[in-house]
Amino acid sequence: MSEPIPSILSHVSLGTNDFDRAVAFYERILPTIDCRRLAEHPGAVAWGRMFPEFWVQVPIDGRPATVGNGSHIGFLAPSKESVDAFHAAALEAGATDDGPPGPRPDYGEPYYGCFVRDPDGHKVEAMFWDRELG
Repeated sequence: MSEPIPSILSHVSLGTNDFDRAVAFYERILPTIDCRRLAEHPGAVAWGRMFPEFWVQVPIDGRPATVGNGSHIGFLAPSKESVDAFHAAALEAGATDDGPPGPRPDYGEPYYGCFVRDPDGHKVEAMFWDRELG
């Protein structure tokens, strides 16, 4: 049997109407959760830890990017402190607060997270699962 893959997803992509602004935003916040730029193509940049899991890109069909109602991207953070740093960096980089860092007991005792809206309006989360609590 092969070694387990660290994620169930290959990748997630968010569309943007201001590519340079979006890339600058994610370049600033993703290092707080140990992600780095791993790939880029014209109109697309990807970040991850081991492989390119999160992409920001201009829509391939050439139409404007739109925000999905009821959808969001949740990034797994290595610690509560990194969730706090993610939230602070996101606000400094132009995000709108959509839920400050803290426990989310409704999601389970070990859950600690924050939510922001990126400059395009996408809902983005950083969360830490404290294995010592559950």
